[in-house]
Amino acid sequence: MLGAVGVALAGCVLTGTPVFAQSDAAALATYQGADREQRLLAGARKEGELTLYTSMQMESSAPLQKAFEDKYGVRIRMWRGAGKDILRRAVTEAQANRNDLDIVESDGFALEALHRETLLQAVKSPYHADLIPEALRPQGQWVGTRVNIFTAVYNTNLVKPETLPKSYADLLNPAFKGKLGIESDDYDWFGMLVGLLGEETGLKLFRDIVATNGMSVRKGHTLLTNLVAAGEVPIGLTVFMQNADVAKKNGAPLEWFLIPPAVARPNGIALAKRAPHPHAALLFYDFMLRDGQQIMLKREFVPTSRKIPSVLNRIELNFVDPAIVLDGGAKWQKLYSEVVRKAGR
Repeated sequence: MLGAVGVALAGCVLTGTPVFAQSDAAALATYQGADREQRLLAGARKEGELTLYTSMQMESSAPLQKAFEDKYGVRIRMWRGAGKDILRRAVTEAQANRNDLDIVESDGFALEALHRETLLQAVKSPYHADLIPEALRPQGQWVGTRVNIFTAVYNTNLVKPETLPKSYADLLNPAFKGKLGIESDDYDWFGMLVGLLGEETGLKLFRDIVATNGMSVRKGHTLLTNLVAAGEVPIGLTVFMQNADVAKKNGAPLEWFLIPPAVARPNGIALAKRAPHPHAALLFYDFMLRDGQQIMLKREFVPTSRKIPSVLNRIELNFVDPAIVLDGGAKWQKLYSEVVRKAGR
């Protein structure tokens, strides 16, 4: 759990000297001159490579890696893990004075925790101006590159679109008995949604929904998507839009729909404070905010650039506050377990 990891690792003290002087790296990270790309590319080619820790699935990260390496001739060394694993690895390496990490690509909770651990370097990129406001953090130490939107999905062979719920209160309808599924670890979505509905009202509503119609609790958004496609779970309440769109593209009989208030959370990138390859790392940072946005769109991700038409132009979203996980994680995990997981099946 990210909240527990963040608390357990809080206050670590870093020592040692990075390969590239930290003051120089900080100046480079905020440089916005007209020759920024040329300066970064020249330095990146001397460095020859960068190290990326990412939460992205290999089939999605591979096109980004290939496009970057083909364009700039700079190698990406990649390590993949869940956000909590990236957080743990980055902090452990920093405590051991190992400066291997250049760039982190992960969920907003891992990035916010790394910011609190003082392991990130603030960046000012000219491409920040292209992004939706929710992609930018006040401290400037990480930036959202894509948006994970929580959507409900339904099996189009089993559920008629005119019968779909238009609100969470509609889920009390006995017609949905035995038809609802939910992901087992979505306490951040739950905390945000309940907060938007009003904590007392929201908690009572979900207790009543589970008591009235039951809830099939499944681990993994991809698994839940596949179960809806197979008809085992007619309606899934918490699936990432990208998973649904990929499944549809592959011929699955499902469709997504939003129940307001819609909830989303950003994934993003950040520059490590002691990046050993700062030129290459910043070149990749800018690439992800420019070329990478179109590449991610082709993988059914929702990019954060306002220059790329996407579903963000058509829907209203409420972004999960990282504090729900980092500061209130224990509370919302407990409530989610009591109200949904234990009461479900």
